[in-house]
Amino acid sequence: MIARYPSLLRAPLPAGLRPLTPHAFHFTATAYSPPPLPPFRLRPLRAVAGGGSPVADDGGKRATPPPLGAAALDFVRSNFLPLALIGGIALALLDPTLGCLAHKYSLSKYSTFGIFVISGLTLRTKELGAALQAWPAGLFGLCSILLFTPFLAKFIVQTQFSPPEFITGLAMFCCMPTTLSSGVTLTQLAGGNSALALAMTVISNLLGIIFVPLSLAKYIGTGAGVSLPTEKLFKSLVNTLLIPLILGKVARETSKGIAEFVDGNRQGFSVISAVLLSLVPWIQVSRSRSLLLSIQPKAFAITVAIGVLLHLALLAFNATALQVLSCLKQKEESVFASKEYSRAVILVASQKTLPVLVAVVEQLGGALGESGFLVIPCVAAHINQIIIDSILVNWWRQRDRQSTNAK
Repeated sequence: MIARYPSLLRAPLPAGLRPLTPHAFHFTATAYSPPPLPPFRLRPLRAVAGGGSPVADDGGKRATPPPLGAAALDFVRSNFLPLALIGGIALALLDPTLGCLAHKYSLSKYSTFGIFVISGLTLRTKELGAALQAWPAGLFGLCSILLFTPFLAKFIVQTQFSPPEFITGLAMFCCMPTTLSSGVTLTQLAGGNSALALAMTVISNLLGIIFVPLSLAKYIGTGAGVSLPTEKLFKSLVNTLLIPLILGKVARETSKGIAEFVDGNRQGFSVISAVLLSLVPWIQVSRSRSLLLSIQPKAFAITVAIGVLLHLALLAFNATALQVLSCLKQKEESVFASKEYSRAVILVASQKTLPVLVAVVEQLGGALGESGFLVIPCVAAHINQIIIDSILVNWWRQRDRQSTNAK
């Protein structure tokens, strides 16, 4: 091989000198070109405390972190309802002037009316038919909402506490129908049957016009020594709940343009509904600011803890009852054992609505105590139930992902 390729025995030429023959030029140009360097790549770095931005894999370009403003906006959108409620209370505590002025012109009645108009506008008729096959689960949910859980008010109202309006407010909260929006939304996120959740929501709120005054008169009015105006309260709930709900639903069904606009802007209507709902505690707390500031923080913290325990008790009761009912039917799969139906019932039947409570408090006119004291613990309980159920939904979703990966 050496005889055939004598150039292999030649000493290397200094850099910059050219060989004497064309043949040698061709060979040495290849032989003495500098070896290629390995590509220079930066490894991704994790951001450290006080350090710089992370570095991406693609050619050393810096990965652009999400702006702080965008992250804050996303947080507000995801938690707008509890933030709006807390904001309304905080604004009333800072300056009650505007809230007292709003009460003078009965703004809370108009805001409650608007909430149920929006509920009618966003209600889809075709979704109700899909829940007919799960009517036993829906029937249990309605009984839990309107009959079983209000029974807890009988025991809560007997608790000795100061101020007594806090306990009375929580007892009234037990007698309310389910939430109008958060139960359905959380059911969708949990993979439950949203049509069943929507059916229970609508029917329980309509039947609540009859059952709420009766439950309040039976479990709270007697214990508080007050005779509630059931007929007057019934008329008030019809005016503030049923009529605006029908108006919104009729507007949706009679105009295709309205229905398409509402469906295309559901998030915007949810924001409007949350703002209208936040006006209620804002007005109530503004009226009672001087009394609220006189309450010891320990008493309020205890009331919040009672509200948390109350919601956990409702979740445990509904989950246990569904488990027992699912064991009664063994020949074929029971609707109570179905994951999509059971999750819808557990979430919807364990929540209580705030707008109906506010309408009741407005109608009572202080018959059971100071309105602000009655509403405050219920606002806290309303926020707590959304937070607790959000944690439960996240746990369900994680368990579903683990089950899917195991398969």
